Amino acid sequence: MSESLPLRDRYLALIDQIVETTLKGKISSVEQVYQLLLQGIASGTGEVFELALSDRLNTIQTKVDSETDELKKAKATRSLRAVKTIQTQWQRCQEQNKTTEIIASAVREITIASNEERLAVFLRYTDPNQKYPLNLSQLQQIAKSLQQFGTANSDLTQISTGITQAIAAWQRIQENLLSWMYEQKTSLGFGGVPGEKGPWASWAKLVKSEIPQSFFQTLAIEQSPIEFTQKQQNLSVSDWVELTIVLQFLQRGLVSWFDKQAYDIQAGPKLSISTFLTFAVIWSQLANGWQNQSIIYSNGASQIMLQILRTFAQRPYFPMYGGIFASFSGSYLRDALDYLDEPLRSAAGTQEKARILTLLGYSQRALGNYPRSINFHQQALEIARNAQDTTCEIANLNHLSRTYVQEKNYAEAINNSQRALILSRQTGDKTGETNALVNLGYSEVMQAQQLENTEPEVYESAINYLAQGLKLAEKIGDIQTQSLCFSSLGIAYLVTSQYEEAIKYLEQGFRTAQVSGDLYIQGRNLAYLAEAYYNLINFEKAIYTGSLGMYLLEQISSQEWQQPAGLLTTIKRQLGEDKFQVLLQQNRPKIISVIGVDGYDYLPDLLARY
Repeated sequence: MSESLPLRDRYLALIDQIVETTLKGKISSVEQVYQLLLQGIASGTGEVFELALSDRLNTIQTKVDSETDELKKAKATRSLRAVKTIQTQWQRCQEQNKTTEIIASAVREITIASNEERLAVFLRYTDPNQKYPLNLSQLQQIAKSLQQFGTANSDLTQISTGITQAIAAWQRIQENLLSWMYEQKTSLGFGGVPGEKGPWASWAKLVKSEIPQSFFQTLAIEQSPIEFTQKQQNLSVSDWVELTIVLQFLQRGLVSWFDKQAYDIQAGPKLSISTFLTFAVIWSQLANGWQNQSIIYSNGASQIMLQILRTFAQRPYFPMYGGIFASFSGSYLRDALDYLDEPLRSAAGTQEKARILTLLGYSQRALGNYPRSINFHQQALEIARNAQDTTCEIANLNHLSRTYVQEKNYAEAINNSQRALILSRQTGDKTGETNALVNLGYSEVMQAQQLENTEPEVYESAINYLAQGLKLAEKIGDIQTQSLCFSSLGIAYLVTSQYEEAIKYLEQGFRTAQVSGDLYIQGRNLAYLAEAYYNLINFEKAIYTGSLGMYLLEQISSQEWQQPAGLLTTIKRQLGEDKFQVLLQQNRPKIISVIGVDGYDYLPDLLARY
């Protein structure tokens, strides 16, 4: 091909040459076409090639459409197929070129960045939300390039070393990523005996590298990531980078596997949600732990946490009406959601941020931080409106209604649930409508109780809303909302002194909350079940359900643990210490089956604290 020809003509000649060679049978694979394009197209001239390719494609397509001679038409059709193969392989070339450009850009930006900014720049390129997220081989290329630019013990060399160590550690984990699930055999979650079984202990045995191993061992014995940062006071840049990459690929590997679990429509999304939330919490705690040691490490951890939450917020199963899930129930989760809002204060007002704030608002309500919960939901509501995310807008109106009930502000609760009901019916959001019906009925029941309204019609009307909500939730198969419906109906019957009906719905509410994995609703159902049994003078069941409810609510740091604790204290006073202990001991096997021996042994401490 003559170099003296204009560029466009040279590219037309290249296309014609590949087509002709293909028709003669001298090109037998798409890989050969790909290599010819890589060799023949000069860097930075892709637009010229695309114009030439488009021109040739149109010319041959016209010939195929207009040719009447069968032999000529057949040849033109084969030529068209060959040009379309060129088009496909050109797209592949562009992807490769783009990746090459990104790697070069990453190396350039990391190299010229200041020491304070270098890790933040590096983390921008490992962000899974970017269009071309880097895989392991591309990270290896970055490591090699940084090694060339770095001097001994420089940050560049340490980042390079950290990447190399992380890849080796992750590859060892990757081969046995889920072996712990088969060893455990009891559940798919992150439960298990601290230090013995479960994922953290399993991964600690797999890695040979000191820092990831120490981190996994810390979580295996249910210590907080903050305690890990206190043990690792002088963490090097290479160690920090290694831990960062291992945890990022670990989280993505788990989510990828859970997302593919079609055998159980509940388990797959439930475990993916748990994984996203757990790793976000871990990074928030690491950010908190490093705050007094290294602001660079702390900011980096916050950056990763926000990346995880942004990815999570874009998933179809993002829980608009849930927050805390049971699969990952180690004590290291306690109090951690408190830290999650800090990095979000500087994030842009995006649709993702609205959804993240929705999650945080729900979680803060579970913790008993009602003013903070309302603040999160109001921020989310405004952002969702601006982003025209109606589903998120309706969800936050519903959450506000629920939180105002907790604050006994029933007028605002009714107002927000009515707005949610109108908007959900206008837009056809069935989940939003279900929650709005439940919240409206629940708010009206609680308001009537506060006003000491004894007229049965008031309660009948409110309970009718709740029944409508339950019927709709069952119709659309929404487990999370069903558990809320059962729970709300149970509480409504409880406050109207219909204790047998209350127990029926609260027990169903507890079971469905176990399926959805929502610890908060589980704990609340058990707390109210204890009250219903107490009113029926069934002290044994009141002690059983009250003990479980108290423990589960306290484990997620919800202040509502004091409700069943107060009831248990009253029962103990009425029965006497000895009889109370006899009834508690009778329920020991059932309690242990839910919260384990350690949980059972912790119950007296909780009662003493109350």
